[in-house]
Amino acid sequence: MTTQTLGLEQNLYDYLLSVSLREPEILTQLRQETVQYPIGRMQIAPEQGQFLALLVQLLGAKKTLEIGVFTGYSSLVVALALPRDGKVVACDVSDEFTTIARRYWQQAGVADKIQLHIAPALETLDRLLATKEAETFDFAFIDADKSNYDGYYERSLELVRPGGLIAIDNVLWSGRVADPEVQDNRTKKIRAFNQKLHQDQRVSLSLLAIADGLTLALKK
Repeated sequence: MTTQTLGLEQNLYDYLLSVSLREPEILTQLRQETVQYPIGRMQIAPEQGQFLALLVQLLGAKKTLEIGVFTGYSSLVVALALPRDGKVVACDVSDEFTTIARRYWQQAGVADKIQLHIAPALETLDRLLATKEAETFDFAFIDADKSNYDGYYERSLELVRPGGLIAIDNVLWSGRVADPEVQDNRTKKIRAFNQKLHQDQRVSLSLLAIADGLTLALKK
């Protein structure tokens, strides 16, 4: 996990931000608060958040799905990019961290756009499918526990419409996926997941070296 794009020297990364990042002050404040927590590195990078917002705008998205909220940066950046009648369905298990998220959603004036479900995400996704919400989402962002990535992906693929986009974070896993000596369970899970998507003909695919690696899967 990383809060900036891997492999860039600091001066080049600083330059990238200086000529690209257009981060609203509310997002800057949230990012600065989150980094104070011991697990603050779970937060997405600001350039990645801006990229997600651009994707949402390009799709003309109105209904989006988020699996893994943490302190709410990604849901906030997406909600800000959505039209007034847009909606984010957000899944997380932590009351502690989503309390921070709710505070910033409220301050940004987008709390009414975000529907938060505090429950294991697989349960929430299955409930959405059971209530006939298949193929009603334009966009999904997966950034939660890596051991369940395959389950999140399969359900998201059912929930997004044809032409809808799934974005999956941390697929380069700080470079550990490319090191054959690293054989812990989470790394092996991500390797297997990456290999699966490479062969998945249900989607058009691109893995981008932004932040900690971001896979884009466009449903055919």
